Amino acid sequence: MTDEISARDAYQVSCDATVVEVADDGIVLDRTVFYARGGGQPGDTGTLRWDGGEARVTDTVKALGEVVHVLEHGAAPPTVGAAVFAEIDWARRHTLMRTHTALHALSGIVFTDYGAKVTGGNMEPGVARMDFELDGISQEFGREVEAKLNVALQQDRPVHVGFIPRAEALADPDLIRTKVSLIPEQVDPIRVIDIEGVDKQADGGTHVRSTAEVGTVRVVKTESKGKANKRMRIELDDLAHP
Repeated sequence: MTDEISARDAYQVSCDATVVEVADDGIVLDRTVFYARGGGQPGDTGTLRWDGGEARVTDTVKALGEVVHVLEHGAAPPTVGAAVFAEIDWARRHTLMRTHTALHALSGIVFTDYGAKVTGGNMEPGVARMDFELDGISQEFGREVEAKLNVALQQDRPVHVGFIPRAEALADPDLIRTKVSLIPEQVDPIRVIDIEGVDKQADGGTHVRSTAEVGTVRVVKTESKGKANKRMRIELDDLAHP
């Protein structure tokens, strides 16, 4: 299986790798810095370069347990065994990291202060939504949570990445914050993201090293998506208002 460098170091922008498979849906490498789409976080984009050629990666996905680098339409792929240089679009990735950490902090505050679990979520660079198991939601609630969220982010709290045995993780109800656990049965150990004093939960995505790196966040909309399912939409403030 591909060595997924981003699971350990989200700040590594590039790496040397070897092509192990070329398929209609994309390229599989022995190691990669590209994050494969999952858990509401989009897959990375970037470039693969090799002797005599290069191609844009327009998406990164998981297929049959492998990380697949999807090439732009019409691009000539490298051959199996070729040495390639893989490089992500760093500005896009870093914005996604900031967005993802903001969502985790939001989840931790709503869980701790209001006892609500997450029922869904999704993100794009700088904008995101998260759904909670809440009976009601209002603009006032959104403003209250926004204020708490920005206080926590500005406290420059460290963000740690760790791995713990699956049985231990599943025995801790605080680590599985979604209404239904979405972690495949074969995943062991389970990766855990710990925002000190704010949130600690199982997660496979990429994050910044500290909450201060996120900047300030706005709750731009609160809405009901059905009984006991309420949505909050957030934006990174500097991207929404440059």
